[in-house]
Amino acid sequence: MPARELQEQLNALREQLEQNPPLSESERENLHELMQQIELKLELETKTHDASLADGVNLAVERFELEHPTLAGTLRNIAQALGNMGI
Repeated sequence: MPARELQEQLNALREQLEQNPPLSESERENLHELMQQIELKLELETKTHDASLADGVNLAVERFELEHPTLAGTLRNIAQALGNMGI
């Protein structure tokens, strides 16, 4: 189920952030805001396409790809799960 898969990826991202990777306060806040937006979408079970949410995840992937590849990989999984859900 895509929703369960997405929640698992959000949990993985949360665990990675708890390990305090070397992120600026701004980067950390952006990731937390992005996670909150995704969780809200998940709670509402909205099936409409929200390009801004998908774009936000993809921008985060690009931002963290070089310096934080593990975070970027988890974010890629989240983007894929959102796509599978039609979000």
